[in-house]
Amino acid sequence: MTSGDGNGQQAQAATSDRTLADVEQGLGMPLQEAMSTQRAVRRLLPDPVDDAIVLRCIELALKAPTGSNGQNWEFVVVKDRALMEQLGRQNRQAWSIYGGIGKRQNKDNEAMLKVLAAVDWQAEHFAEIPVLVVACLRGNRVPFVPMPPMAHSSYFGSIYPSVQNLLLAARAMGLGAALITLPLWSTTVARRILGLPASVLPCCIVPMGWPRGRYGPTTRKPVGQVTHLDRFGNQPWKESTPS
Repeated sequence: MTSGDGNGQQAQAATSDRTLADVEQGLGMPLQEAMSTQRAVRRLLPDPVDDAIVLRCIELALKAPTGSNGQNWEFVVVKDRALMEQLGRQNRQAWSIYGGIGKRQNKDNEAMLKVLAAVDWQAEHFAEIPVLVVACLRGNRVPFVPMPPMAHSSYFGSIYPSVQNLLLAARAMGLGAALITLPLWSTTVARRILGLPASVLPCCIVPMGWPRGRYGPTTRKPVGQVTHLDRFGNQPWKESTPS
């Protein structure tokens, strides 16, 4: 065994032994730091994550607002390998289509190819992920009845603020996490895998685990480039923000 192997095993042992008491102090991280360094972390160690840490993340997710204070979220924590294999199969089926399209469209875009490589890795190692958190919503949708876009926006607006809270909590406590939806491309199959009743809709999945890499500063477009005043196309701040 090389010294590198030994260090790797020690690092994995250290992560598998982490408890909520070890990482909860990270929640004192300044909000701006958490928001500025949060990124989609897809490459995760297979080491187990303490249930108490996952539940603390969900507890903070519940602090987000919901439409009319309906509090109509449900969170399914998946740790069973057989269920992960089934969700992973759904993920690979969808990714085989979307991934191929993405690679063709971005064959000369090195930055995007790195992102696609991370998604590839996640698809190949899906069943090794320590824990999945499936964010769901209860009720308030009438099946097979066309609804205006506003109705869909209002409905899903009750889950994504909580998911962002979940991601920020994971970031602060050092957990890798990312929001994904490909395993849910077939709602019927997803409901069957997770035992969800027809009144509960799976909206997205957050794979969580100790990261193989690390969080860090992200690269984003200048705020003036994406901000408009009063009407689309009026961008008075476009030239005043650094590129």
